[in-house]
Amino acid sequence: MKQQVRKAIFPVAGLGTRFLPATKAQPKEMLPVVDKPLIQYAVEEAYAAGIREMIFVTGRHKRPIEDHFDMAYELEHQMEEAGKHEMLKVVRSVKPDDMECVFVRQPKSLGLGHAVLCGEKLARGEPFAVLLADDLMVGEPPVLKQMVEVFNEWRASVLAVQEVPEEHTKRYGIVAGSLVNDSLMEVTAIVEKPAPEKAPSRWGVAGRYILTPGVFDEIRNQPKGVGGEIQLTDGIAGLMRREKVFAFKYKGKRYDCGSKEGFLEANVELALTHPQLGEWFRGYLKSLNV
Repeated sequence: MKQQVRKAIFPVAGLGTRFLPATKAQPKEMLPVVDKPLIQYAVEEAYAAGIREMIFVTGRHKRPIEDHFDMAYELEHQMEEAGKHEMLKVVRSVKPDDMECVFVRQPKSLGLGHAVLCGEKLARGEPFAVLLADDLMVGEPPVLKQMVEVFNEWRASVLAVQEVPEEHTKRYGIVAGSLVNDSLMEVTAIVEKPAPEKAPSRWGVAGRYILTPGVFDEIRNQPKGVGGEIQLTDGIAGLMRREKVFAFKYKGKRYDCGSKEGFLEANVELALTHPQLGEWFRGYLKSLNV
């Protein structure tokens, strides 16, 4: 029986220092884009891809994420008593009944690879997705669902990639390889945050991965990489020595909500397409004459 992608790991232990003071007392993943926190967009994307077990790798001060996906009995009871049924439906939709949320602590901030490694026991030897909530991805179908379809066809690890400006290669893991078709590449090289003159291409890895469980051994046996951290990119490079890894050029748009500029872009563009707010917001922007 072919294994399905049933689990997703969300590394959410970071401190969010680029958004201080907003993140002094709340996780950056709980910052709202229009009317939902960043982490909810990522979880909804995973759910739309057929994933039902959400594994959150957390750290200190991340309790609000757990609370967000927990039942809020008092709030629900109050809404039910007040007859606010539509609002009650919104609250209950945060965690559908068939979705399981599991939380594990990352004891030290040792890098993305280490954060993923913290979820190894919960992945239980199955292929799994990794979603970085900082990257808000919008696509139709949802980006991770596109990637699951690629995985189901090739039964190998899949990395979401996008073309990045040459001067930005030092912000990404950069891949190179041989094209399978217009949207798929078999990866032969992956380098973490190379300088433009050393980058093997301009294809940068975005914050979505589907990985086979063999990557855990590779991460565990890697020395510390760029920045003195245990890099996921290095683990994937090790995996490539014994398994195929594919880079997938997804259809959709990525908002880098780890930056203030990307966060503002996401708020504006998602507000413009919001079913209740969009028309009003478009008119408001026009009225500014800026």
